Amino acid sequence: MNRDKRVGIMTMTKAGIVNSVYDRLDITKKEAGDYVEAVLDTIKDTLSEGEDIKVSGFGKFEIRAKGERVGRNPRTGVEIKIPERCVLRFKVSQVLKDRLNGKRED
Repeated sequence: MNRDKRVGIMTMTKAGIVNSVYDRLDITKKEAGDYVEAVLDTIKDTLSEGEDIKVSGFGKFEIRAKGERVGRNPRTGVEIKIPERCVLRFKVSQVLKDRLNGKRED
């Protein structure tokens, strides 16, 4: 885990996930890396195709389309056209939300 700029906050990296999988399963570190990479590739490919991903007990990744709109440069006040785009949204499951708030242990 890497230390975040916020006090006391740590960040799990892909290497950290690989190490966690390696520690939990009786496989080589290379195999653990391959499995993690395969899962992440599947998630990226599925989202790129415009499909949502729902992981029970974890949450839902959704692709949302944002239409074209007019924005304003806060410094100059000049209006600009912001093109339509897709954004990724993550909605945490109630199970994970409860666990994060100490209401549930799994």
